[in-house]
Amino acid sequence: MAFECPIITPETDPVARLARLNGELRQASAQTILRAAIIREWPGEMTYVSSFGAESAVMLALIADVDPSLPVVFIDTGMHFPQTLDYRDELVERLGLTGVRTIKPNETERKVLDPKGALWKADTDACCALRKVRPLEPALDGFSAWITGRKRFHGGARMSLPVFEFADGRFKINPLANWTPDDVELFMEQRELPRHPLVAQGYPSIGCWPCTQPADDPSNPRAGRWAGQEKTECGLHVERNERPRVF
Repeated sequence: MAFECPIITPETDPVARLARLNGELRQASAQTILRAAIIREWPGEMTYVSSFGAESAVMLALIADVDPSLPVVFIDTGMHFPQTLDYRDELVERLGLTGVRTIKPNETERKVLDPKGALWKADTDACCALRKVRPLEPALDGFSAWITGRKRFHGGARMSLPVFEFADGRFKINPLANWTPDDVELFMEQRELPRHPLVAQGYPSIGCWPCTQPADDPSNPRAGRWAGQEKTECGLHVERNERPRVF
């Protein structure tokens, strides 16, 4: 019996599909990118992973315009500021989001590896792996693509961020990659979106409370994250083979 090779098409070859999507949509508006991704490219197969942080209201509002029932994953690390949890609830109600699902670290693993909640003092990479990276992996099961709120002006590795990526077997969509701080501010004002309470206290980027502080560099919105360390990403947007080795 002759062996038949699978037919490779632009829709089954991630590289070809990325080239098509980035060629078509790299300069498109965030609204156009989202509609194409949610309705045309991955209907019923995508989610948005949201921190409900300083700029999250923008993406959530854009998603609500297209499909307020889209699954939205929120990772409750157990280390969030109380204001973040309140802000999550406020945005869900304000925008009519019906697909928000909150996930948490594995409690058995947490009790073994971080029984006193102090792992962040010894190893921030291990803490992020326990509380964010590993909980997300099962939460993405069943999804072919996920949306992020990353932007090039965040700096670091994000400066070369494409609109569409393919990593660890899934497509990633960054509709706000081209946005500037002024674009974010204008959208927040025009839509009269509520602000995260900590923004007014000097937090332009908000993660877990032990590793977030007011930014001392106004030109770098993420300067308050893991201040004094070389670390700039929690690991969610780092491919598996490039992540630091932890337990």
